[in-house]
Amino acid sequence: MKLFFISDIHGSIHYLKKAIENYEKEAADFIVILGDELYHGARNPLPEGYNPKEVTNLLNKYSDRIIAVRGNCDSEVDEMVLDFPIMSTYSSILYKDKRLFLTHGHIYGEDNLPKLKDGDVLIYGHTHIPVAKKKDTIYIINPGSISMPKENNPNSYGVLEDDIFKIKDLDGNTFMELHI
Repeated sequence: MKLFFISDIHGSIHYLKKAIENYEKEAADFIVILGDELYHGARNPLPEGYNPKEVTNLLNKYSDRIIAVRGNCDSEVDEMVLDFPIMSTYSSILYKDKRLFLTHGHIYGEDNLPKLKDGDVLIYGHTHIPVAKKKDTIYIINPGSISMPKENNPNSYGVLEDDIFKIKDLDGNTFMELHI
């Protein structure tokens, strides 16, 4: 199974289209969205190609392949227009002998870890900064933001396949990698 991870779309159809092109090229089985699907939030500038309605339409085309969690900019109204649930604070995927704990990062994150067993993986968004590391006995991953990266990082996404999590720019170049 191949999983494709994106976070912090913030209503940008421009960057979502690029991410979906990469999803298709990667031939992944599922898209995991780590929150902040439609809106930019009061602290953020409008991202390039800001169009939540078009983002909704494009995401809904893939609704049978999306696993998503709620970000701090997401609301119940957003879930009413999306054809997949987004209002859970977290979700889990069982991946071989590990739990992938999926969350946005505004509640659970590197500084507020949920209860995880040795070898489990925390995957979050929110900070717009890519991370791929092991902290004590837990793997910590953030694929960055497809629309508004921070700290001079590229617009990015993540792919998990064969126990390797790769974080790639939107041209498909791997710039971080972690064996989990």
